[in-house]
Amino acid sequence: MNLGLAPDTFSFPVRVYYEDTDSGGVVYYANYLKFLERARTEWLRAAGFEQPELLRDHNVIFVVRSVAIEYLRPAQFNDELTVTVRMEKLGRSTIEVFQTVERDAKLVEATVKIVCVDGASFKPVSIPAPIKQQLESLAPA
Repeated sequence: MNLGLAPDTFSFPVRVYYEDTDSGGVVYYANYLKFLERARTEWLRAAGFEQPELLRDHNVIFVVRSVAIEYLRPAQFNDELTVTVRMEKLGRSTIEVFQTVERDAKLVEATVKIVCVDGASFKPVSIPAPIKQQLESLAPA
């Protein structure tokens, strides 16, 4: 069951606030990671998974293992951005997504590797079957 989330690219709007910018008036580079995180959280929510429920019901959390990011163009105060999430690979305990931050053109692109870990030990574990089944419906063919 897909819960209404299209099996392609998920989009999430983000507005740039003054607090997101640096002394040059552009988005501070580390804040793009926050934008990417918000979109991944909303992507999971749209797939039917709230992070506190994943911990409570399955004793798992998803953590970022690595990020490869390219900064192509700057965003500025008050810009309306679109942050995308597209799943690239789904493994036993890992998810790899490709993300972008866009305005009129692509500003940032990133490959993010996420791992499913035990909520207590933080050791990698298999993605629980009901979660994996739902995520498989979003995986590329």
